[in-house]
Amino acid sequence: MSAIQPTLEEPLGILAATLSHTPMQIHELDDRECRDVLGRSSLGRLACVRLDQPYVVPIHFSFDQERSCIYAFSTIGQKILWMRENPRVCLEVEEIRDKDHWTTVLAFGRYEEIHQHPKEAEARRRAEQLFMQRSNWWLPAAAKIEGREHPDVVLYRIQIDRLTGRRTPRERD
Repeated sequence: MSAIQPTLEEPLGILAATLSHTPMQIHELDDRECRDVLGRSSLGRLACVRLDQPYVVPIHFSFDQERSCIYAFSTIGQKILWMRENPRVCLEVEEIRDKDHWTTVLAFGRYEEIHQHPKEAEARRRAEQLFMQRSNWWLPAAAKIEGREHPDVVLYRIQIDRLTGRRTPRERD
């Protein structure tokens, strides 16, 4: 098969030609596959919104399969302030080998702070237990911030409402 060389004079022709000859198929992940990806991951991109302005920031997290939530912590800053105002968030996680071999998962959910209160002791214990499974689990969230002596740290969870995911075919597909 000869390669089609679309011209720049036809920008939509480039897309049409590319799409008509691309053998890649994108597969939807089921709930179990999405949870497997979250369980293997510890770095994702958290999206939150305030006054119709999106904000995306990388976070380190721990996934709790049993409770269907994500635990993380952060110093108080824009992300925490925005999530306090609008608790609807989305976490994106990806596994990328190259442009033809990748998997992405989106976890849509609700931000909830876990306070130093006796009724939330079990959630704190569970989060800490999961954090301890990662080396250097406290970084970068607890790193010293220039100009602040003792940063206030917030432990939070994202209670997952819905998961979606996609992947390119694996070698054995």
